[in-house]
Amino acid sequence: MLDIKFIRENQDKVQKGTDAKNFHISIAELLGLDERVKQTQSSWESLQAKRNQLSKMIGKEKNTEARDALRSQVLNMKAELEQLQHELREGKAELKQMMLRVAQPAAEDVPLGKDDSFNQELRKVGIPRVFDFKPRDHVELGQQLGILDIERGVKLSGSRSYVLKGQGALLEMALLRYGMQTLVEKGFVPLSVPTLVNEQVMEGTGYFPLGADQAYQVEKDGMALVGTAEVSLCGLHMEETLNAEELPKRYMAQSSCYRREAGTYGRDTHGLYRVHQFQKLEMVVIAENDAEGDRLLHAELLDLAETLLQDLGLPYRVVYVCTGDLGLGQFRKHDIETWMPSRQGYGETHSCSSFLDFQSRRLGIRYKDKSGKRHYAYTLNNTYMAIPRLLLAILENFQTADGRVEIPQILRPYMMGAAYIGE
Repeated sequence: MLDIKFIRENQDKVQKGTDAKNFHISIAELLGLDERVKQTQSSWESLQAKRNQLSKMIGKEKNTEARDALRSQVLNMKAELEQLQHELREGKAELKQMMLRVAQPAAEDVPLGKDDSFNQELRKVGIPRVFDFKPRDHVELGQQLGILDIERGVKLSGSRSYVLKGQGALLEMALLRYGMQTLVEKGFVPLSVPTLVNEQVMEGTGYFPLGADQAYQVEKDGMALVGTAEVSLCGLHMEETLNAEELPKRYMAQSSCYRREAGTYGRDTHGLYRVHQFQKLEMVVIAENDAEGDRLLHAELLDLAETLLQDLGLPYRVVYVCTGDLGLGQFRKHDIETWMPSRQGYGETHSCSSFLDFQSRRLGIRYKDKSGKRHYAYTLNNTYMAIPRLLLAILENFQTADGRVEIPQILRPYMMGAAYIGE
C-alpha cells in the first residue's frame, strides 16, 4: 500500500505507474473520495467539539429554561453525529478498498511493456545441450523410469496433480536438503511456517483482494492456503516494531504451495510446469528503509539463485521484468528462466522481487532507528527453488540415450551416492 500523502503529492506519477502495470483504478476518483472523507471527519470533529462544549455549559447554567434549551440542542446533535459517523465508516472502508488496488510505481529503469514479451534479457549463462539422439520430455522420462505418476495424482486431486515415486521423491528431497544447507551457510534463518493463513496476512502481503481468484480459500474460517511461503515469512512480524540493529532479517522456508492457476492453458499445463500443489524454498529479507541497501540485497538474492543453477549445471537466462508483467507491489523484479528442451526455450524457475515499503505498510512492520524514529521496513523475496520446474529441467537436460538421467554432482551426496536415475 502506498502512503496516501505520497499519492496526494504525486497523482500523475501514481496513475502512470498503475496504468503501466495494467491495473485499472482512477487516482482522481480515489483522491476525490479521500477529500470527502477528510471533510466528513472534520465536520464530525467540529460537531462533536460543539456538543462537548454545550454539555459543559449545561452543568454551569442555573436558569432552568436555558438549561433545557441546551439539553435540547445536545440531543438534536446526536442524530447528526451518528449519521456523520456512519458516512465516515463507509467512506473509510471504501477508501481502503481503493487504496489496496493502487499499484506501486516501478523503478525508473524498469522496461516499459504490456506483457512478458517486453521483458528485457540481461544475460545468458551456459549453452543449451544439443542431443545426438531424440530427447524425451520429462513426462515420458518420468513414467518410463517409474518416478512420476500423473494418472494416480489426477485420481487423488484432479488435473495438474502428480505423485513422485522412488528416486523422483528422493531427487525432490535432495534439492530441498541441498538448498536448505546452502542458505543456512549463507546466514538465512530456516523457519517452518503455517501454509494456511488468515485473510489479513494475504491482504497484507498484497495477494488479496486482487489475486484472490488464484488462491484456495477456506471461506468458513476466513483462511487461505498460501501460494508461496513469502506470505507467512512477511506476515511473521505483522504489527511489530523492530530495532534497526536487528535488520536485515534473512529468512527462508520450505513449504507446500497451492495455486488455482485460473485462466492458464496450453503447453504450460503439460506435466510439471504449472501444477496446483508443489514444494518451494522461499527467501524473504526484511530490511531498513534504504534505497542503496535494497539494491544490494536484491542483487545478493539474485546471485544466490544464479549460483544454484550454475552449480547444478543448468543453462539459464536472466530477464529484467517489464512494467506490465510486474505485480501490484513490486518495485523491480528479475526472473531467471532455465533451459527446458521439451519447450525448446527457457521457462521461469526463479523470481527475485523488491517491494520497498509496500508490504510493510499493509502489514504494519516498522523499525526504530538509533534516534528512536519509526520507519516502515523494506521487504524483498526470492524463489530459491520451485521444485517441479527444477525437476523438469534436470530430467530433460541430463537424460541419456538409454533413458537414464544423470544426477548433478552436487546432489549425489543427498541421493545416497547414486550417479544416475534408472540404474
